[in-house]
Amino acid sequence: MKPFATGLGTLLLASTLWACQAKPDLDEKIISGTCTDTLYVLGTAQDGGKPQIGHPEDAAWTDPTQIRAVSSVAVVDKPSGSYLLFDATPDIKFELYALGKYSGLDDLKLEGVFLTHGHIGHYLGLAQFGREAMGAKGVPVYAMAKMRAFLEQNGPWDQLIELDNIALQPLEDKKPVRLRGVEVTPFVVPHRGEYTETVGFRIKGKGKTAVYLPDIDSWEQWQKSGGSLIDLITNNDYVFIDGTFYDGDELPGRDMSKIPHPTMVHTMTLLKPLSPAARGKVHFIHLNHTNPANDKNTRAWQDIDLGGFKIARAGARFCLD
Repeated sequence: MKPFATGLGTLLLASTLWACQAKPDLDEKIISGTCTDTLYVLGTAQDGGKPQIGHPEDAAWTDPTQIRAVSSVAVVDKPSGSYLLFDATPDIKFELYALGKYSGLDDLKLEGVFLTHGHIGHYLGLAQFGREAMGAKGVPVYAMAKMRAFLEQNGPWDQLIELDNIALQPLEDKKPVRLRGVEVTPFVVPHRGEYTETVGFRIKGKGKTAVYLPDIDSWEQWQKSGGSLIDLITNNDYVFIDGTFYDGDELPGRDMSKIPHPTMVHTMTLLKPLSPAARGKVHFIHLNHTNPANDKNTRAWQDIDLGGFKIARAGARFCLD
């Protein structure tokens, strides 16, 4: 396991350096240090991370620059030093360490974890709050009804509740939760629901809004229940959406209908009529380890860039003031 451990340490350093150099993506409030509520990208990979278990051919095993932590974002309230975490991933300890470095705050206080759904990349990190690790006290965990029931009725998650490591808080579709001036609104989307429902989150700061939507089956299916990808982008400032697969040829030998996601190519086609400014709001996140867009030296990455879209990068920051 040595290459993986070394690589993750290098990832934190590389991500921090990238964040410091990414000034074109920073507004004046972040550059001047006057932003109150800042969203940080902590991870960008699909649930299994990159490299992924069982794939020794992945160059990320030996090239730390290609390692990607599992998708997650956080919003930090600078005056109070508190933060909200969106999804608790298997890489949570590395991501929270990185968050301290990104924000420059040594004693961050976790005010709440918002869970999108019950697939492994989105809630397994809760285990780190238990007595075997952090021994946390009453961390508020916000979840929809089926997600709460899943945690209450299955171990080891029920033990986290019994020992008051976490305190479950209810979420309802399209009902906002307000914490320290940040408003978080879940919205239900279609996605494989073996155990729980799936939501995205609209995160509203004092002046700007972001959307975190790492998983969805299809935009067309969502539209049938009243959702709109176009509205999602035009009505928000930063949009982090499902970029699991670049195209439909990524997993030879596997039935991709069993793991539905809108491909990047399909999403970009749908959004082509939008203005360059609107397309520039889109940051693809939750990339599978097979996705060629993980590497900027590929045609896929170049086509995304030429289309005016972006790939989410760990360490990127966005002011919500």
